[in-house]
Amino acid sequence: MADTNRRKILRTTLLYWMLLGYVIAALVWWFISLEKQNRQLAKEEYENLFHQKDSLTAAQLMEKRAAIEKQQKRNTQKYTAEGVTFFILILVGASFVYRSVRRQFRLQQQQQNFMMAVTHELKTPISVARLNLETLQKYNLDPEKQKKLLRNTLDETARLNFLTNNILISSQLEEKGHKVDKEELDFSSLLNDCINDFRKRHPDRPLKEDIESDVEITGDALLLQMMINNLLENAIKYSPKETSVSAVLKRHRSGVEMQIIDEGRGIPDAEKKKIFSKFYRIGNETTRKAQGTGLGLYLCRKICKDHNADISVTDNTPHGSIFTVVFRV
Repeated sequence: MADTNRRKILRTTLLYWMLLGYVIAALVWWFISLEKQNRQLAKEEYENLFHQKDSLTAAQLMEKRAAIEKQQKRNTQKYTAEGVTFFILILVGASFVYRSVRRQFRLQQQQQNFMMAVTHELKTPISVARLNLETLQKYNLDPEKQKKLLRNTLDETARLNFLTNNILISSQLEEKGHKVDKEELDFSSLLNDCINDFRKRHPDRPLKEDIESDVEITGDALLLQMMINNLLENAIKYSPKETSVSAVLKRHRSGVEMQIIDEGRGIPDAEKKKIFSKFYRIGNETTRKAQGTGLGLYLCRKICKDHNADISVTDNTPHGSIFTVVFRV
């Protein structure tokens, strides 16, 4: 699929440059032809003037010759101005078309990658949950193994619910189908609840928090919970299992600041702004091992925008990333 798209892009790009080259060559040929015609007309007028020189005074002859030269120069300037104008318009139009087509190809590729990722993300938890339930049905396992399988099944269904919520809410926010129901809420308590939920799902993962108590903001609890869950999910997914993930919540003069800090590989500077784009994921889709759909951080940015907040990412020294959300007041 990737090779087919690359070949399609290559063919389209080659055809585009051939057509653009043809249009520019036609413009140059048009200018050369008009200039030749202009010189030919001037030559013919000089010849007519030569035949009339006996009936004209020296002053009249000089005046007519100057008029012919002036007209020839004016025509050259006119053709040059028209040619330059057309050339600039062609370049501007060609640049716009080129960027639009490339953007469309990239979006199409990202959508295809998204569909592949979603298909895999949906099938995996369903298959695991089904296998666990079939095992419980067929075999008489001891209570400890039953609990383990049930816990694993609940984790997979929670993952499935997380994914479907991301897709649905993202679509609703984009189409203005989700009404943002803002109310005064205890953001400290909401963040603590999210961390405790992740502790239950990832009991072996060190989760730290430095959360100031009784921090209140105005917002939609469901959307804010989804934003926190996406940031925590990414921090856990993209950092080694033995490293810790930290959540920090503080009040500032300018507002409320929340940080989710991991100790993973970090994000290259060139990718820091791109990761908040819809469907965008770092790396090659064919070789990437981490699961995901490219919707999580896009959804976080969308939720932040609806809550008068800014989201950004910086490096965590010596390694890792810090995602910072600042709610302005």
